[in-house]
Amino acid sequence: MKRALILAAVAEAATGLALLIVPSLVGELLLGEELTGIATPVARVAGIALIALGVACWPGPPLVGMLVYTTVVMGYLAYIGIRGEWAGHLLWPAVAVHAVLALLLARGVLGENRQRT
Repeated sequence: MKRALILAAVAEAATGLALLIVPSLVGELLLGEELTGIATPVARVAGIALIALGVACWPGPPLVGMLVYTTVVMGYLAYIGIRGEWAGHLLWPAVAVHAVLALLLARGVLGENRQRT
């Protein structure tokens, strides 16, 4: 079962990385249509989530997967906001919420590491 979990983690992370780097190609290969416009950043956030899922499924604390997700999504959303292409009313509050979650999760990961030693 452990091998299957590792295989699934690698597959999800690889798919996530592909969505992050070439979302249009992944959309065309999976759905038969290129992803354009607002679908591109949405696909990239989904890619980040799949990478985090892969990290969470890897042997080790699943808390790290959520930390990876919230930290990278925070950075990506901030990047989108700074570039100014797509910026809705809740973009910056979402960045702030992810920043707070990242701090709380990092604290949790550090606490788990201290308890192990």
